[in-house]
Amino acid sequence: MRKDAAVADRTTPDEELMRALYDEHAGPLLAFVLRLVAGDRHRAEDVVQETLVRAWRNAGQLQRATGSIRPWLVTVARRIVIDGHRSRRARPQEVDATPLETMPAADVIDRALRMMTLSEALGDLSPAHREALVETYFKERTVSEAAEVLRVPAGTVRSRVFYALRSLKLSLEERGVTE
Repeated sequence: MRKDAAVADRTTPDEELMRALYDEHAGPLLAFVLRLVAGDRHRAEDVVQETLVRAWRNAGQLQRATGSIRPWLVTVARRIVIDGHRSRRARPQEVDATPLETMPAADVIDRALRMMTLSEALGDLSPAHREALVETYFKERTVSEAAEVLRVPAGTVRSRVFYALRSLKLSLEERGVTE
């Protein structure tokens, strides 16, 4: 016995009904639904599939029906299209996500806010303390290099950096920055 024949022997009456429904009605039903959904083929195929699934669920009733079941299938398909239309109208309009993609990420915003807070706190320092911090921390110079640029002794740069950091810490704490 061939494999195809063995598989055909094991088909259930429901499967036979579904094959017959599909073979006989899927093409005309798809053409009908395409007109209802303004040519949207993917949507039409989904509606036809859902219609045939509902036919399968009601296989017992359909087998007892006399005459063609195409009117039943057309009615079910039309109702599926109407329900889909109503549900899309009831839902809020979907928004395009493109503008969200252009917004900076939270970490970029957080970094910008931290930098603004730090700039304000640096503004609270005396010019001498601010210069010492800028030369040593932001320009990454050694104390000796900063002393050369600022034209002050290295000990003065160390002292200014110490007091600048202490003042900066207090200023940031006042602004609610604890890190």
